[in-house]
Amino acid sequence: MSASPDDAHFMQEAIRLGLLHLGQTSTNPSVGCIIVREGEIVGRGVTAIGGRPHAEPQALAEAGDLARGATAYVTLEPCSHHGKTPPCAEALIAYGVGRVVISVTDPDARVSGRGIAMLRDAGIEVDAGILEKEGKRSLAAYLMRQTKHRPYVILKLAVSADGMIGRRGEGQIAITGPAARAEVMKLRAQTDAILVGIGTAIADDPLLTVRSLGLEGQSPIRIVLDEKLSLPLSSRLVETARDVPVMVVAAEPPHFDNSDDAEFLARRAALDAAGVEVVQCNPYRPDELLPALASRGISSLLVEGGAKTARLFLDGGYVDRILLYQGPGIIGDGGIETPLDRTDIPSGFIHMGTFIVGDDRLDEYERDV
Repeated sequence: MSASPDDAHFMQEAIRLGLLHLGQTSTNPSVGCIIVREGEIVGRGVTAIGGRPHAEPQALAEAGDLARGATAYVTLEPCSHHGKTPPCAEALIAYGVGRVVISVTDPDARVSGRGIAMLRDAGIEVDAGILEKEGKRSLAAYLMRQTKHRPYVILKLAVSADGMIGRRGEGQIAITGPAARAEVMKLRAQTDAILVGIGTAIADDPLLTVRSLGLEGQSPIRIVLDEKLSLPLSSRLVETARDVPVMVVAAEPPHFDNSDDAEFLARRAALDAAGVEVVQCNPYRPDELLPALASRGISSLLVEGGAKTARLFLDGGYVDRILLYQGPGIIGDGGIETPLDRTDIPSGFIHMGTFIVGDDRLDEYERDV
């Protein structure tokens, strides 16, 4: 639906608000809502950390009596069902708003179209589809889990000037500078889970946490693809599993010889005791893994390493967004070749732009939907 300049302006503000708690609202989407009266914003709300309260009741409470006859701009169709909180559509009706402007209709079967119908039945004017493309982008992870029953997958790669993502046998190598690394920390804070393969987990011994000032409490769930439970108990991931959740994806025991079963079970018991969750499904079948993660409430997944793991998701067509950082340095002999560069982006992706981040270059791509 085409938007008037005022509707576009206020919906853009609601979308901006919704992005503030991205990755911090559990299974609920991070929704933005503003209340506008006579051209002035009188109430603002964003889904609270943890998922409740929702955006609408917070914005309405801030507006108070000024909400009566006002216009509410909300990025996602207001809920219409009784869950752990009353329906947001009921709150909008109770406060007496005169008009509700919606960016995205909720695909959740409990809501889809019902919230709009409830508002219209109460005599409230409703316009939907305002800045829908931008709204869908801000809610991409929630919409992916609702419609395709898997997380939205972001692939992040840092590539040297000679096309390498690391050097064999040397663990972590800094390819990008401080500004790019700070951006990646913010990305982690906005994501439900981060994933690496066992090779990267052993070679780099990463923490995979958020360490930027002010964001330390927003680390995602850390996931390792580890067919035979090879993750060392002395790794930093295992040692910090009780502080920030760690999930290891291992094969089902029948994949091994009987002689290996006892060792596998012993490793699993040791990881369990350390606070690591072991999920048993084929770690090299994203079509099995991703629904399993979605069933645990994971809506967004950041794939960070290594080359084999990146190729696994690329080849299966499960990557939705690509962030390709390029640093100015050269790795040279012994380098690990990148699985992807700007010349071989898969078909179906749109180049969203090139950005300079400190001394590095970032090219961003998103799947065309």
